[in-house]
Amino acid sequence: MEHRKQKLSSPKGFVPVFEMRGSRPVLFLLVLVLVGLNGLGGLPTCRRKTEAGGRSVESLSSVKHHPVTGAALSRSKRYAINPLGQKWKHFNLTYKIVKFPNTLNKDGTRKAISIAFSKWSDVSPLYFAEITNPNKSADIIIGFYTWNHTDCWWSPLHPCFDGLNGELAHAFLPPRGEIHFDNHEFWILGKSRFSWKQGVWLNDLVQVAAHEIGHALGLWHSRDPQALMHPNATYTGQRNIAQDDIWGIQRLYGCTDKKRVCDPWARLGFCERRKSFMKKHCARRCDLCYEPLEAITTPTPLPANVKVKMVPRGKVVGFRCGTKNPRSPPKVSWYKDGEQLLISIPGYIIMKGRDLRIVANEFNEGTYTCRVHRSGNVVSANSWAIRLKPEQPSNS
Repeated sequence: MEHRKQKLSSPKGFVPVFEMRGSRPVLFLLVLVLVGLNGLGGLPTCRRKTEAGGRSVESLSSVKHHPVTGAALSRSKRYAINPLGQKWKHFNLTYKIVKFPNTLNKDGTRKAISIAFSKWSDVSPLYFAEITNPNKSADIIIGFYTWNHTDCWWSPLHPCFDGLNGELAHAFLPPRGEIHFDNHEFWILGKSRFSWKQGVWLNDLVQVAAHEIGHALGLWHSRDPQALMHPNATYTGQRNIAQDDIWGIQRLYGCTDKKRVCDPWARLGFCERRKSFMKKHCARRCDLCYEPLEAITTPTPLPANVKVKMVPRGKVVGFRCGTKNPRSPPKVSWYKDGEQLLISIPGYIIMKGRDLRIVANEFNEGTYTCRVHRSGNVVSANSWAIRLKPEQPSNS
């Protein structure tokens, strides 16, 4: 089995995704940003494999996959929201297919894309409608392109496609709202498989589109190997929304009931007797929404007194560790949800000695702890729990 490094399908719009492509210059600042995101679990280190038949598939190279038990699944947050918390401001979203693939007719393409969107609308308060009028605009623009497309030739944040058996697709975070598929690939309405007759891989458009739609809605890659948003989902053929995907999308957009009869259904005991049905239609009424933050385990114990701060989204929040006027500058370490913060990320999280500043959003929501060290011992610790104030979405 031959191995080669290539770029994965990843969300664009926050920082560029690095790839092995010619001699493109790479800014040192962007290297620091990506290293910082890796340290915080925001961006997985990935590679591609080339299997027999020439298919290029995705795999994680830095995440150890452990068996997931029911107890662990209920406590472990593995989804990742983009660091700036970028999301759509309204729930009624539209999409338009502006360029269709060569290997699948328009009806089949529309059906596949519609199924992919329905996977996310079934587990969130989002609604999606296709715009077919060429003169009307849409929130999410979808197209199948070859090589140079849109602005990829002159934009370092947007790589061009690499031809058959390479990158399948990529997406942009909100509010740009674009999903691009490689038109050199063979797209089908059905599960991915190798065609010995044609000598090519036939790619499941529903599965790949659902993954890219997750990025276009604001999600990054998940560390849960069962998740649709896992970078290895193309290889495993995972085409259904997993619990971790649900937690991620509902952390961004919340959880709403989609039926007016949820209250009487709940009184009839449907929340327990028909749990799957009620989770789809009456998740809020049955308390079946996203994973609560309090259920997430942290490897580093928290101090006894945790100060809770309710802050609006987008506000800059600052912390200072230790006493007001220490005799000498203390050695300080910072943690988020028990994981040590090793590096600042410009425009997102800044650490300077015993001071820390963050931009309040869904990704940064959590518990921050600082520890003061002297002579190798922890002499004091402070902890703050950051929670976002709920905001009312507009349905315009």
